[in-house]
Amino acid sequence: MTAGPTPKGRQRRTALLDAAERILTSSGGSELTLRAVADAAGVRLGHLQYYFPSRSALLAALLDRVLTSSLDRVARLTGRPDGDSAGALLDGVLSDHDDPDLVRLFTEVWAMAAHDPEAAAAVRAFYDRYAAHVAGFLRGHEPGTSAAAARQRAEVFVMLMEGAALFRSGVAGRRSAETDAHLRRVLLGLLEGGGDGD
Repeated sequence: MTAGPTPKGRQRRTALLDAAERILTSSGGSELTLRAVADAAGVRLGHLQYYFPSRSALLAALLDRVLTSSLDRVARLTGRPDGDSAGALLDGVLSDHDDPDLVRLFTEVWAMAAHDPEAAAAVRAFYDRYAAHVAGFLRGHEPGTSAAAARQRAEVFVMLMEGAALFRSGVAGRRSAETDAHLRRVLLGLLEGGGDGD
């Protein structure tokens, strides 16, 4: 049986992933090299390679951290016992669009997934689990909804939410109160059973 990482080792690994995330968010995936991460973290390249022997190992760990953190947030939001659960869930997920670093980070993750099969597999698994959480929320609030119908509505909800992030954050468009109001009606319709928002 091998010993797990020490607390100091976990701290160092976290600091290296923090540096990698900063580079990915600010400069993009093309700038995410082992040398750049080592420099940003203020360590020797060999030190970084002790924890992440290759760029693909670093990317796998970074994707796991980013996607797991986001998925944990979705799980908390879909499991909240708020009286206005659909509204609370929607507000919580929409609030992520207010964090420009988070939107830039996900934009870079999507770009990596377009060219890297391992990144694409991680992103697909993330969205599969994200939709499963939303589908579970739907079935919990509408017990008569079939698993297939809940899953379809959940997938449309996730698609709209992720596309909306690009527009609402300013990456691909501009946020407007009128569009936000309509988006909210459509998304609430999906969460509450209407589906078309009208």
